[in-house]
Amino acid sequence: MTSRRAMFSLIGVAGLSLAGCDTPVSDRPESVAEFPPPDRPVPNGAAAGVDPFPNEDAREERGEAQAVMDLANITDGMTVADIGAGEGYYTVRLGTRVGEAGRVLAQDIDREALERLGRRVERERLENISIKLGETDDPQLPTDSFDRIFLVHVYSEVTEPYAFMWRMWPALAEGGQVIIVEYDRPTNAGGIPPKLLFCELEAVGYKLVEFVERPDLTSYFTRFERSEKRLEPDQIEACSNA
Repeated sequence: MTSRRAMFSLIGVAGLSLAGCDTPVSDRPESVAEFPPPDRPVPNGAAAGVDPFPNEDAREERGEAQAVMDLANITDGMTVADIGAGEGYYTVRLGTRVGEAGRVLAQDIDREALERLGRRVERERLENISIKLGETDDPQLPTDSFDRIFLVHVYSEVTEPYAFMWRMWPALAEGGQVIIVEYDRPTNAGGIPPKLLFCELEAVGYKLVEFVERPDLTSYFTRFERSEKRLEPDQIEACSNA
């Protein structure tokens, strides 16, 4: 755990630039040139549909975070990354669940949201939480560091999923898992069908270990682990959204 704390102590918000959220394929950055673009629209979440849990109180009333953390087997002492953390609905609850011996890294590409989260973390004195600005094609996570990586209603909005998940692969610790919660909706309506999600992650180098439908959360829960190897970027074949 000491080595992980050392890595987290170096993490800050400053020093990275943000890219646009709806980058056309023709304007893809050089950093993803080797990766295939997704065969699906990647809408901005705000325009894709109405979130059934529009605020933290409503989500908490439904017990969303507790249910997902239970499914993900989050326990004291774990190190967890919350990707697309926003203003911290999951981040602060993960911080409580993993306790003083655990660590939580909140990552997002929205600098202003992270600044608000930073003030919340300071105000609530959550000393086991760090904050990091990521990029649309790279979560910028330290290697061999995380027992769990959360993407809750985030994966469907990642504009470069193959590059993003490929670069996330080394960040998992031994036995680590990626937790993805998504809406079972068409990709142009703010969700992603489960079979398409399975295909995209398998194409990069992950294997599905659990799938749970949760009608009470209007979502499904998935758990992935690393496969024995990940393909080279130019070997990845995009999944069809037909």
